[in-house]
Amino acid sequence: MSIAPPYVRFRGVQKSYDGEQLVVKKLDLDIQRGEFLTLLGPSGSGKTTSLMMLAGFETPTEGEILLDGKPLHTVAPHQRGIGMVFQNYALFPHMTVAGNLAFPLKVRRMSAVDIDVKVKRALEMVQLGHLAQRYPAQLSGGQQQRIALARALVFEPSLVLMDEPLGALDKQLREQMQLEIRRLHRQLGLTVVFVTHDQAEALTLSDRVAVFNDGVIQQIDTPKALYEHPNNSFVAHFIGENNALPGTVVSVSGAECRVRLADGSEVGARATTVLSAGDSTSLSIRPERVGLNKPSANSLPGRIEELIYLGDHVRVRLNVVGHQAFTAKVPIAEMHDDWLTGHTLPVGWFSHDASALDPLAHY
Repeated sequence: MSIAPPYVRFRGVQKSYDGEQLVVKKLDLDIQRGEFLTLLGPSGSGKTTSLMMLAGFETPTEGEILLDGKPLHTVAPHQRGIGMVFQNYALFPHMTVAGNLAFPLKVRRMSAVDIDVKVKRALEMVQLGHLAQRYPAQLSGGQQQRIALARALVFEPSLVLMDEPLGALDKQLREQMQLEIRRLHRQLGLTVVFVTHDQAEALTLSDRVAVFNDGVIQQIDTPKALYEHPNNSFVAHFIGENNALPGTVVSVSGAECRVRLADGSEVGARATTVLSAGDSTSLSIRPERVGLNKPSANSLPGRIEELIYLGDHVRVRLNVVGHQAFTAKVPIAEMHDDWLTGHTLPVGWFSHDASALDPLAHY
């Protein structure tokens, strides 16, 4: 069975604005047709610069970018056939909604009849056909973002780039728009490259997520794989909540290892990035994988520092091996009335739920 060639390909792409410091370093990235790929990372990590180079608004210092097998370095942004959605909507305030959507079609010199049909179709996609004659200032933030999305889709591009498109919306609208974007992606078979610093948003929307830091992709994988099997400490801390316990590798046996913690106790974990005995490591354990007052092969005493009731679960902050920010998420049905601040109880986890990673200080 042959594998389709990548629809978008970055090959050895680097970018420097001052000729000295690289903001994107040796980027090799393949994106498949129809994929929803999110570039995720903190500010300054290189994710937006990578998107802008694909759009044509920035030029690579080195390397090349190909779209459907064709190099883009000589293709102007408006000739790439790429839809763009920005955080600030970028709608023309003096044009009606219909006028905003018609603009990219007029630039492409389509007939008035075709423009009218495509504008109506795009507005129907985002369920705002009744607002065609309003101006952007007469719309809510959520409506403006829907119009911006419709404008990116109106000329039927196969590739759509989105740069923090939901950053200006409140939580409820943001979640609604996430569902809207995901629906349109599936319905239209779009290839989407989406930039965000919001890890929950990335996990919700994406087929794959590329986690950027310091101009380099630290890991690219499915949301589940990133969360359950981070490759390094940066990914473990950036994707979701995470408990980190520093230690030293005592022994390695295949895919597992034993780790000695600061108090001398030993626990088991997956040997994710450790190489041999004597290595420094950082144990990564997700809060929902931590069991309280349950039998476990890896059990340490934990003193309760704080209990936070959150409806369906309780966040329990504990002091474990001198670390006062160790957190467990406990389903409300498993909560005990005698768990009080200052109370000490066994804290445990299964070895396969802990990853022995490189020390976080490396980042």
